Amino acid sequence: MSYLCGKYVFMETSIQEQIQLLRQRLEQANRAYYVDNAPTMSDYEFDLLLKQLEELERAHPEYRSATSPTAHVGSDLGRNKAFARVKHLVPMYSLRNSYNEADVMQWYGTLPARTEVVSELKFDGLSVELVYEKGVLTHALTRGDGAEGDDVISNIRTIPTVPQVLTGDVPEQMLVRGEVLMPWDVFNHLNEEREEAGLLLFANPRNAASGTLKMQDSQEVKRRGLICQLYQLYVLDGNENDQRFGMTHSERISHLREWGFPVSDYSRLCHSAQEVFEYLSLWNDKRHSLPFATDGVVLKVNDLNAQEQLGFTAKYPLWAIAYKFTAEQQSTTLRDIVYQVGRTGVVTPVAILDPVQLSGTNVMRATLNNEDFIRQLGIHIGDQVWVEKGGEIIPKIIGKVDDETTNQSESTAYVFPRYCPECGTALVRNGDEAAWRCPNESGCPPQIQGRIIHFVSRKAMNIEGLGDETIALLWKEGLVHSPADLYDLKKSDLSRLERLGDKSAHNIISQIERSKQVPWERVLFAIGIRMVGETTAKKIARVFRSIDSLQWATCEQLQAVDDVGEQIAQNIIAFFGEMKNLEELTRLKAAGLRMESDEERTMLSDILQGQSIVISGVFRHHSRDEYKALIEAHGGKNSGSISKKTSFLLTGDNMGPEKRKKAETLGIKMMTEEEFRKLIQED
Repeated sequence: MSYLCGKYVFMETSIQEQIQLLRQRLEQANRAYYVDNAPTMSDYEFDLLLKQLEELERAHPEYRSATSPTAHVGSDLGRNKAFARVKHLVPMYSLRNSYNEADVMQWYGTLPARTEVVSELKFDGLSVELVYEKGVLTHALTRGDGAEGDDVISNIRTIPTVPQVLTGDVPEQMLVRGEVLMPWDVFNHLNEEREEAGLLLFANPRNAASGTLKMQDSQEVKRRGLICQLYQLYVLDGNENDQRFGMTHSERISHLREWGFPVSDYSRLCHSAQEVFEYLSLWNDKRHSLPFATDGVVLKVNDLNAQEQLGFTAKYPLWAIAYKFTAEQQSTTLRDIVYQVGRTGVVTPVAILDPVQLSGTNVMRATLNNEDFIRQLGIHIGDQVWVEKGGEIIPKIIGKVDDETTNQSESTAYVFPRYCPECGTALVRNGDEAAWRCPNESGCPPQIQGRIIHFVSRKAMNIEGLGDETIALLWKEGLVHSPADLYDLKKSDLSRLERLGDKSAHNIISQIERSKQVPWERVLFAIGIRMVGETTAKKIARVFRSIDSLQWATCEQLQAVDDVGEQIAQNIIAFFGEMKNLEELTRLKAAGLRMESDEERTMLSDILQGQSIVISGVFRHHSRDEYKALIEAHGGKNSGSISKKTSFLLTGDNMGPEKRKKAETLGIKMMTEEEFRKLIQED
């Protein structure tokens, strides 16, 4: 005898063994979600298993344990000791989750008559607590295990909407809680970069935000464009002062808004169950138009005294509940897996599905990311799989249908190809990369066409009229095999082609000619050096003001540029080490493309002439890029690493501990921001 528990099948085991298995599964899921940022099950499945565990423990109190997942919140405290752990002055609880209106109505029925309820969107991000002492931000803590959290203040300071100092009548000590989020457009761009680099994609914006906030490089955190939505204020000054800042949740939120905190404009004060359900219905549809992810609605008792009377369980407050939106899911059959080759040679598996309706569209294909992702899901061709739309936009396979009636002999064992499906070249997989690549850059058709498509794209050379189909046609006709070939095209070459004609040919040639005026930074992005995206290309172009200076840059010089780590630096050096790339650049330069900046560099003085300077930390008056520009404007040279040749270390807040240690070991002078500004005579 056996029975199904979510995705977990219990055979004939004792109650105690069932409880132990559920606890183990839930703890593994907690770690995957909070620490590894790689969830292994949906929220709904997790809550289903948790409810089953609660029922078993309630029926068998002799097996209860203080360490059970039913008795504590999930923890984001990992093995990384880079962040100081700080105790929460007020414990950070989880919320009870509900997936239907009946549960919401049951909760509403436990409240006193005529209770006001604040309905708020439930943001799908990473919980954070901001601690202010006398109006100054002193700590920024993750939820951790509810009792203590990691202090990520150096990363929180990169979010421009989070106030560092408050003015006016503010509490002596207060806690502000909310969520750190990654907007959809930033998330999609980040995953595009990771896909090109052959890295595992983030599952959703929540995981991307969580992974970003725990990074040790604050500059990279800043680049990723996190935002914050704050929704809770605790005043710790005592009852007399509490009343000064309001005794309802909505009044407290109004104060946060007045003090300049990023507070949601989408909440509503409800006076009846009907108004609550109207709000749930409204946002179940309207949430898809938001620029960030939401996964439900949070309902809170408005009156703070009533909150105190209702109290807490060991895990969550009784005065609040979360109503979770359920993503639309359907099961279908995985009929085949095909493979797409991108412009960087990455081979991406794509699922071919029996058609299924999701959110009003017919879904027949879904991305499978890479070989490891497929193996983690444990799926094979012929399996029944669950499909949902990530963010209601991107179709994705989230798992295999666990059905005891499925005939596994009908499914085909999955084997990732070891040869390029387009050109037959043996695939390679480098280091820790998740992707398999085709190394045949100069002979693999999708790679060549992909590089040309990238080259003409709007953010690169912006050559209108050359869409994917037109480029494929030019390739087929043997007219274009590289970006440089575009500048050899004549109107007569194009006008004879199918679907074009004289007018289209004239327009395309005009656009190609116009692209010669595109500035250097966009040309650098267009030539397609691996991992050099649009933003990184701009930063490199500000430092290396011509293709010639970039070609001869050392790894150390490249890493002195913000956003350029060792891997990107090595990719740039490798690019210029390929003869075919140098030949291509020579042709592009001869065609008239702008391979250097037109901006004249202004020299302010030679006070730093001959000095090599390293920058570390976060600064008040200028960004790191601005300080690097100032160093060069005064005759100095920027360096990315400390050595005996380093003249001094320009230090800001939260400077890297390794750089400080190395500077002290080598006896390198450390100069503060104010000392540096005095040195260069900046007012």
